[in-house]
Amino acid sequence: MPTSLKDHHIAILVVDGFEQAELQSPREALQAAGARTAIVSSEKKPVQGMHHDQKGDTFEVDLTWSQADPADFTGVLLPGGVVNADEIRMDARAQAFVRSIDKSGKPLAVICHGPWLLISAELARGRTLTSWPSLKDDLKNAGANWLDQEVVRDGNWVSSRKPDDLPAFNQAFIALLAGQS
Repeated sequence: MPTSLKDHHIAILVVDGFEQAELQSPREALQAAGARTAIVSSEKKPVQGMHHDQKGDTFEVDLTWSQADPADFTGVLLPGGVVNADEIRMDARAQAFVRSIDKSGKPLAVICHGPWLLISAELARGRTLTSWPSLKDDLKNAGANWLDQEVVRDGNWVSSRKPDDLPAFNQAFIALLAGQS
């Protein structure tokens, strides 16, 4: 029997320059399982996706940081993309959002360069996760345990390395939301 996530509302935090597949694939999997999703960003204007270093599609923003209340969501998705991850990590409102989600014990899914936000929000210490390989030293220096695996689950966190890992990442995030081990 398929997992139903009809009671879940997932915030997807991005700014321009996110890796499009890392937003689109998980969002489609979440919606297929019955979850609602909302793209949350710094401004109420379309955000630019990327296919590695080439422009992809733009996506409508549902809510800005000031409009989005972490209490209204059951989890958060952090797509990667170097430009996105480097900018979003410096936004105090994005940091506060993920801190609130984590403090509440809600599921947090992160892929590729997305963990930069978790480092800047001072959440990585003591956690075990994976990422794009170039973040290994950043995560270790922040006190995290880094593993080179397709998907890593640590409590309420699920992480993956890259777009090739999306099938396993999506499955692990849906299982986490559904309360499966």
